[in-house]
Amino acid sequence: MKMVSLLRGINVGGHKKIRMADLRSLYEDLGHGQVASYIQSGNVVFETSDRSRDRVRRGIQDAIADRFGFDVPVELRSHRELDAILKNSPFGKVDLATEGALIGVAFLAARPADARIADLYQIVRAPEEVAVVGKDVYLRYPHGFGRAKLTHTHIESKLGTAATTRNWKTVQKLWELSA
Repeated sequence: MKMVSLLRGINVGGHKKIRMADLRSLYEDLGHGQVASYIQSGNVVFETSDRSRDRVRRGIQDAIADRFGFDVPVELRSHRELDAILKNSPFGKVDLATEGALIGVAFLAARPADARIADLYQIVRAPEEVAVVGKDVYLRYPHGFGRAKLTHTHIESKLGTAATTRNWKTVQKLWELSA
């Protein structure tokens, strides 16, 4: 089964640095095949025979902690899940050239409770837009992610679960690589 792992917080601001070649090697050492990484922010596409997502996720997290000496939350999504994310954008069809870096997805560790989703919606301010769908949060930041008022920390705090965010261009590329 082909999977995409999304690591949170590596190679950001010089913290939790992992070379992609070393990360690919770690996945191969865990027995995963056809390992490919995409950009430096911890996106890995790989083949696994293990049907337990939780076991795969924990195995990757534990191996990173053992080899590199720090904890890194890991989210997993299948090609089918990425396909659904791309097809079901609440913002309509996304033009990669003009909006690919302004729209993104926060991949959540768990589906938040409805009350927590309502709390998140209360703090969103135009022109920013947010839509929570299952374990994913669609984000539209017209002024860019770097200038967004609704931060990653706010999202995790309000929803009560860990998250890692990728822009639409990255989600599209990971979908292509996982096909």
